[in-house]
Amino acid sequence: MRQPRPASIPARLSGAAIAIAALVALPGCGYNEFQSLDEQVTAAWSEVLNQYQRRADLIPNLVATVKGEANFEQETLTRVIEARSRATSIQATPELVNDPQAFQRFQEAQGQLTGALSRLMVVAEQYPQLRANQAFQDLRVQLEGTENRITVARNRYVQTVAAYNVKVRSVPTNFTAMVFGYKTKPNFTVANEAQISAPPPVSFDKPASR
Repeated sequence: MRQPRPASIPARLSGAAIAIAALVALPGCGYNEFQSLDEQVTAAWSEVLNQYQRRADLIPNLVATVKGEANFEQETLTRVIEARSRATSIQATPELVNDPQAFQRFQEAQGQLTGALSRLMVVAEQYPQLRANQAFQDLRVQLEGTENRITVARNRYVQTVAAYNVKVRSVPTNFTAMVFGYKTKPNFTVANEAQISAPPPVSFDKPASR
């Protein structure tokens, strides 16, 4: 008996295209929702990056102002400078949200910078002349505002990624996700974040005479 000939490659490709087209056409497949949610995640991530960049741009002026204070604690200043360098060395592209390991490195670097800035602000309270410096106070207000905007932007990102990830994992949209390669995206975690952001204990002994 003559065996049927296997389908040619073009025929198989055509069949796959028809299957995908049929899947997209099915109500509830979620394809269009994936498109919308993916765009929302990208937009939310861009806003997070904008706010982190704004903070990074404020730091050189802040450091320059603090350096003008004689005998300021150099270790604290050095930590801020080094933490900023690490945070800005990571190429924070939109594609980073699809790379869990790179995303974690980015989050850790930003958390370290938050901690270093927190310590600097606490230490600055020991220096009356610095507290009275209008340029320093202006930068401090701008930095506090930026930290608030970072929190808002991060929260929005957390919400959009959560909605996207639920769609990836849910039935029947998880089948659409598998066909088109949609995978869950990494999100910000709260692990150790409170500890990183908390102001460290600082001695308020009288600073060395200046």
